[in-house]
Amino acid sequence: LSLRVCVCVCFDFIVMLISMYMHLYDILILILNFSCDLYRSALMVEVYSVKVACKVASRFAHTVITSSALNKANSSQEVFFEVDLPKTAFITNFSMSTYTGEVKEKEKAKKQYQKAVSTGQTAGLVKASGRKMEKFSVSVNIAANSNVTFILTYEELLQRKLGQYEIMTQVKPKQLVQHFEIVADIYEPQGIAFLDAYGTFISNELLPLVEKTVTDKKAHISFCPTMDQQRKCPGCDGTLIDGDFVIKYDVNRAETLVNGYFVHFFAPPDLPRVPKNVVFVIDRSGSMSGNKMHQTREAMLTILNDLHEDDYFGIVTFDHHISTWKGSLTKATTGNVSEAKGFVKGIQHSGYTDINGALMKAVDIMMKDKQANKFTERSVSMIILLTDGMPNSGVSSTPQIQENVRDAMGGNMSLFCLGFGNDVDYSFLDVMSRQNQGLARRIYEASDATVQLQGFYEEVASPLLSEVDLHYPDNLVNSLTTSHYKQLFNGSEIVVAGRLTDNSLDNFLVEVFAKGVRNRQTGTTQHASAQEWDILYPEQEYIFGDFTERLWAYLTIQQLLSKKETGTAEEKGNATAQALEMSLQYSFVTPLTSMVVTKPKTEEEQEEPLIADKLTEGMRPNGEQHLQGAEQPQPNLILQLEQSVVDSAVDGDPHFMIELPEQEDALCFNIDDRPGTIFNLVRDQLAGVLVNGQTIGDKKVAPDGKVNTYFGRFGIVHQGLGVRLEVTTHDITVSQNGKQAKLFWSDTASLKGANLDLQVTKDRSLTVTLRDSVRFVVILHKVWKQHPYHQDYLGFYTLDSHLLSRSVHGLLGQFYHGVQFEVRDMRPGEEPEKPDATMLVKGQELTVTRGWQRDFSWDVKNGENVPCWFIHSNGNGLIDGNHTDYIMSGLFKTV
Repeated sequence: LSLRVCVCVCFDFIVMLISMYMHLYDILILILNFSCDLYRSALMVEVYSVKVACKVASRFAHTVITSSALNKANSSQEVFFEVDLPKTAFITNFSMSTYTGEVKEKEKAKKQYQKAVSTGQTAGLVKASGRKMEKFSVSVNIAANSNVTFILTYEELLQRKLGQYEIMTQVKPKQLVQHFEIVADIYEPQGIAFLDAYGTFISNELLPLVEKTVTDKKAHISFCPTMDQQRKCPGCDGTLIDGDFVIKYDVNRAETLVNGYFVHFFAPPDLPRVPKNVVFVIDRSGSMSGNKMHQTREAMLTILNDLHEDDYFGIVTFDHHISTWKGSLTKATTGNVSEAKGFVKGIQHSGYTDINGALMKAVDIMMKDKQANKFTERSVSMIILLTDGMPNSGVSSTPQIQENVRDAMGGNMSLFCLGFGNDVDYSFLDVMSRQNQGLARRIYEASDATVQLQGFYEEVASPLLSEVDLHYPDNLVNSLTTSHYKQLFNGSEIVVAGRLTDNSLDNFLVEVFAKGVRNRQTGTTQHASAQEWDILYPEQEYIFGDFTERLWAYLTIQQLLSKKETGTAEEKGNATAQALEMSLQYSFVTPLTSMVVTKPKTEEEQEEPLIADKLTEGMRPNGEQHLQGAEQPQPNLILQLEQSVVDSAVDGDPHFMIELPEQEDALCFNIDDRPGTIFNLVRDQLAGVLVNGQTIGDKKVAPDGKVNTYFGRFGIVHQGLGVRLEVTTHDITVSQNGKQAKLFWSDTASLKGANLDLQVTKDRSLTVTLRDSVRFVVILHKVWKQHPYHQDYLGFYTLDSHLLSRSVHGLLGQFYHGVQFEVRDMRPGEEPEKPDATMLVKGQELTVTRGWQRDFSWDVKNGENVPCWFIHSNGNGLIDGNHTDYIMSGLFKTV
């Protein structure tokens, strides 16, 4: 009887287990089917056609981007259309299937948009601004088994810099495209001197697909890879098409185009450079600490090397005190340049920011030397200001500083302003530069900031002419754009456009006068160039409509927008009205207008408008991060952790991960060292924040002989708040102002105070919130206690790192404010699924491998594979210095 009962009980138990597992099996199949449905849904939207068609007629570029997508699903799907277009371009049209675009005055467009928002009927269209490019994006729902075609048109006048014009197209289809094509047709009546076309993503195998046909005046460029040629590897679905397609060219000589309107390009060849007198005004305030100051010093050392011996130069440095290298400008002899380099190397950061005082000092030095006839009459005088912040010492009112500088300079010199980083008041610098015949440029915080500074200087380093005036016959020309320019630099050009009153141009003469250009025989000032114009009618297939009229309108609007910022109150009002009128007349999306894209009404639906706006450089929000790429600014370093922003992480053996969502890419590296080593992860002297981590090893060496290390202990300090935490795999000890408490991983608990919040989720994570500062998350990885080798270890993630200063450093901290890189020459690696490539980063070429690392921010138990470019040899070449530079002597030590 006892045996029978036992058997029956066992049988019932077995039946119960089988039933339970069958139920779990059904649930698993349901989950798998749901996951597969989601995956199939993601694949159901196919971008089957992408075409970029660019026509250039006499430097005026007209670009049409067409993209078609098909929803193969049985339900509606959301589709995104994203385009990176040049910042100097104006959008002129946008349409998508039955949606059409219309340019309206900005306030009217805004009201129409807000009305739609209030009824919940609208989708948004947004652009984000980068270095040379800005992003245009829109999303739309496509009905089941339907397609949609997006068409974006924009126009721009190509600017000549350093002796060439550049057409840049960013292409990121993110999937294989059945019909992919880039086509450009260029017509230059005066002849094409040289032309080059390449892609940052184009390997040696794809290079023959870039077809170029160049004749005397015309060029045709095309790039049309098949789907197989787009593949990253045979049989895989990843695409190689991800980067910039660039065309660079120059023309033989400057001439004029006539077609009811005229455009005059003035870039005379073989002119001797003009000596320059330049004062460098360098911000050395506290916010310039760390990498900014280092990069500025490096750039200045190169710039000083490029001075010519007939140049005069001076250096002014400032925080809330003003210092000068010498009390006057000095000739750029070898000895003086060498002495100036020593001064630059000794510049240290401290204090507040007195921009007004620094510029007044620079102007005073320049004016005294001019009055003493120290410079030749033909020389050009300029001041170059580099700052990263707002004026907060001395005169702090930006309108007052602008007025003071304009009065002091009196039109006798030019001011060029370089705004370093995203916190600078760029609009203030931009207006002040243009008020004084100069220009402003933003310098992006990235590893190439030194190159950016040098590149700007190269553009203005070689003046050829100053006080340039172009004179046209009054009886034949009206509606001229600006015809007076303060200076002409080597490699650039002057462009003037106007309307013709009579197409009969017999003996039509333009005279160009410039300061210091004299007739050798008489010694009197004469025109530097005189040309007779021919009426030129380019071949029609290279031309888009009345391009000369649109080019004239483009230039006129640009100059009116500039006057809107720099003129008197009356001039500003008139310029604004004229620029708005012309923007509407010629359908340009400018800072005064918006494009409203409206779906036609149906009986069931109301109008659903979308808004396309034009951003300006000064419209960036402070602290905004920007687009990455050949000319894109540094990205945010983002990981998702419980819907919060994580900037970088270290986990595993130990695996450092830097995710770059704007690029949909990531970088990673490992650090290999002995167990017990303490590394500095984050150090911010200005914020008083320190994070160190100590490694642990396995219980014993595995049979394969590999020594694995992990982080088993973290020390976190906030000096200003008096907080110190020690986090181990067993517990968390917190000390604050002499008081101490302990929390355990075995409990779910919280500790809240005026300056510190701690939240422990049992056996999972610790969130550390420091008041008005950064947050950290520590993840506990529990390992089976009986595991023969491994033991519990910790992972470290950062939130809100933007609240740390720009001087933050450490193995993780150095990446909190961005990293710029470029990947090219992808090739087979040691493992078939992990190709190698060449990475350009921080001025070095590294061999990197495509792989993945685990991100545990969403799933603490299993993690998620994050594809990334793996940097070998302990991150050598990516991290600053060597990994041993980050070894600390104690958990709370900085050395």
